[in-house]
Amino acid sequence: MPEIPESITFCGDHVSFDRIDMAERLDREMTSVIYGQTMTSLIIKRANRYFPRLVEILKENNMPEDLIYLAVAESSLDINALSPAKAAGIWQFMAATGRQYGLEVNDDVDERYDPEKETVAACRYLRDAYSKYHNWATVCASYNAGTGRISSELSSQQVNNSFDLRLVSETSRYVFRIIAYKLFLENPKKYGYRIGRHQLYQPIDCEVIEVSRPVGNWVTWAKEHGITYMQLRDANPWIRSNKLPNASGKVYKVKVPKQDSLYRSKAGNKVYNRNWVVD
Repeated sequence: MPEIPESITFCGDHVSFDRIDMAERLDREMTSVIYGQTMTSLIIKRANRYFPRLVEILKENNMPEDLIYLAVAESSLDINALSPAKAAGIWQFMAATGRQYGLEVNDDVDERYDPEKETVAACRYLRDAYSKYHNWATVCASYNAGTGRISSELSSQQVNNSFDLRLVSETSRYVFRIIAYKLFLENPKKYGYRIGRHQLYQPIDCEVIEVSRPVGNWVTWAKEHGITYMQLRDANPWIRSNKLPNASGKVYKVKVPKQDSLYRSKAGNKVYNRNWVVD
């Protein structure tokens, strides 16, 4: 069974679990993450592919690295995730919020499915929330419930952080789930997970081609660049149809996977976190 720490540092803030309710709330999420989710092993494998670049983007935007675990809680690092409410991508942006933070969202292009661009947008969103609360746990709670709801509850319940708020179950559990993913993913071996380096998903090495003109047919474009349409769409999930009208002449960066990255025998065995593997 998971041991609950006396305290941790989350996004640079000290969080104590000496209080009984705090410890039990974390225990519930730790137990769920470690023992109750069929996706947990898959998350470790996906993290090896996506953490290197996405954590780098967080650093470039002067954001705490621990916020990567918010993305884990949101989507299990599924870049094609789409919720019943139509939130999309690794960070689960709604269409209106995506547009508000600079993402193009339409029938042909949906940049919520571009992990790098959505991470930049998430940084902007989270920075705006931090300017309101100056507490990262409360920022994370507002990512789930909305800043309007959290601000209203902080005022009406006369507390200054989300840990002391009585909220609906989903939001009340949310920050503890993020922390549980942090503790688990920092060292899965501690909790009995045994994964070989060859089982981790490798980052896909790509050539980036700038496209500033309309593309009449992505199938033809892919063939001209030595890949299949499926490989093009897998590498560029923001492409949402088989064409790109692009009347404005916008520059799109299209990833073309290098051939060695497409084969297990050639892709190598890079490991982002040594604690993820047993060999």
